[in-house]
Amino acid sequence: MMDIKDYLKQEYDKASDKFAFLNNVREILYSFSPEKANPVERVLWIPMEDIVANNYNPNSVADKEMRLLYTSVREDGYTMPIVTIRDEKLKKYVIVDGFHRNLVIRKFKDISERCHGRLPIVVIDKDIDQRMASTVRHNRARGSHSVDGMSNILFNMLRDGVPERKICEELGFEMKELVKLKYITGFAKVFKNYKYSAAVEKVVDEKRVARSGVEINKDKK
Repeated sequence: MMDIKDYLKQEYDKASDKFAFLNNVREILYSFSPEKANPVERVLWIPMEDIVANNYNPNSVADKEMRLLYTSVREDGYTMPIVTIRDEKLKKYVIVDGFHRNLVIRKFKDISERCHGRLPIVVIDKDIDQRMASTVRHNRARGSHSVDGMSNILFNMLRDGVPERKICEELGFEMKELVKLKYITGFAKVFKNYKYSAAVEKVVDEKRVARSGVEINKDKK
């Protein structure tokens, strides 16, 4: 009786598309895994042309750090998959986390050749409309996010009518953080006619009082 390793090797040798075969095996193993709740249980190698960036990435990496990331991938390989959500309308995988790891294979030919033009991805089971919140959670968990990127996401969520309490829950903000971000990005003016909850109004009033105190002290000086 042929053992499973020999069987898989036999089927692999017969497969015309080796990557598709291995991805199918991973999908099968994942289907009865006790760890199905964890996306990392199903890492797939997908052609990079089937993976697209989001248009709101709040993370930023300096050129020096980008070079270090390339060196890391060159020396150690990809040790972290790209986190994605499947967009059925586009028929693409939209990046939630790992935008710069994705750039490495696109910018450096040696990495692209070594990885056969494919990237390791995991797919989180979320609606495509929830991808912004997922991106923010991943970046905030690492402490790496830019104010501009975060403010763009906040703007979109407020514009779409998402309640501020919901925003805080989705993005892991405290109410004071949300108000602070709005003020330092100038969104307070943009949303001057926006109807806020009593909780947010209280925080805003506290900031107005604090700001008034600072201005009074400046005048005295």
